[in-house]
Amino acid sequence: MRATLLIALYAFAGAAAAGAAGAGLLRLLRRRSLTASIAVVAAVGVVAMLAGTLAVAWAMFLSSHDLSVVTTVVAMAAVVSLVTALLLGRWVAARSRELADAARSFGDAGAFAAPHGPATAELDALSRELAATSARLAESRERERALEKSRRELVAWISHDLRTPLAGLRAMSEALEDGVAADPGRYLKQIRTEVERLNDMVGDLFELSRIHAGTLPLSPSRISLYDLVGDALAGADPLAREHGVRLVGDRVEPVPVEVDGKEMTRVLGNLLVNAIRRTPPDGTVAVAAERTADGVVLSVTDGCGGIPEEDLPRVFDTGWRGTDARTPPAGAGLGLAIVRGIVEAHQGRASVQNIPGGCRFEVTLPVPAPAS
Repeated sequence: MRATLLIALYAFAGAAAAGAAGAGLLRLLRRRSLTASIAVVAAVGVVAMLAGTLAVAWAMFLSSHDLSVVTTVVAMAAVVSLVTALLLGRWVAARSRELADAARSFGDAGAFAAPHGPATAELDALSRELAATSARLAESRERERALEKSRRELVAWISHDLRTPLAGLRAMSEALEDGVAADPGRYLKQIRTEVERLNDMVGDLFELSRIHAGTLPLSPSRISLYDLVGDALAGADPLAREHGVRLVGDRVEPVPVEVDGKEMTRVLGNLLVNAIRRTPPDGTVAVAAERTADGVVLSVTDGCGGIPEEDLPRVFDTGWRGTDARTPPAGAGLGLAIVRGIVEAHQGRASVQNIPGGCRFEVTLPVPAPAS
């Protein structure tokens, strides 16, 4: 028993010395190729076995013939191990280079294409993660291009919409100043109208900037949708009468919601104004509210004739206006963008869909927690 313990002790001492030397060598080569590290690991295994064998042979005074045989066997094992390690290292390094070359496509705004051929489980997992990251980056670039396009359209339309009333204001003010206005009272009334329109446009821009910055202040309180819809219908009734459009709100359930009353009134007002302006005279704009499995759904249905399918995904984009909305009274394309921003700030979602003869805008809000 004592002899076995001594053999184990001498073998461990020799192998430990080889392992310590290998650890130091790996530390020196930690920034070098993976092939060199794998070769060192293979060499450490063989040298540790050889060192342990030599230590035991020295302690037990083995014959030179036996020691030569053992050394030869270990040497052959070392050759095979090193060749195998080098082949493995070169293969892993080649797969890594292929993966690195494929990953460079990120910098060129291209899509990631995984290298063909087998790879280790770790490299295969890394390849899948890079492919997923590439897909997310492509989506992000597409969103960025869409936002940039929306910003350019917004600047162009805002510039147009500002230039028209400003030119009118200048002309009317000059006419009043020169005393050539035939009806000064009408001029003053028109100036007031244009100023109010400009003020509304600036207010929309300010509201949208707060939404995009994430600084929209909300003061939620529990209110009934019935009251919310009633106030919005009362506010939109004069515009509906002016356009000859009927407002209907007889499908509104008195369900409670936890919202900022002022901001949600603005949401309903924007949806109603948009619906009234797009509905022909003698048409109908209907408001409905109900509780569903998804939450509290508030809808505004108009008679606009429908929105082209290719335009549906862009309806809530900042600055978007349909092809029939190029005149200044149609607004700057901010109303529906504000609707989506306010609804999402309430953890809800806004959507639109075509129906026979028109379209339906829906606002889905989360169900409020039960009152304690």
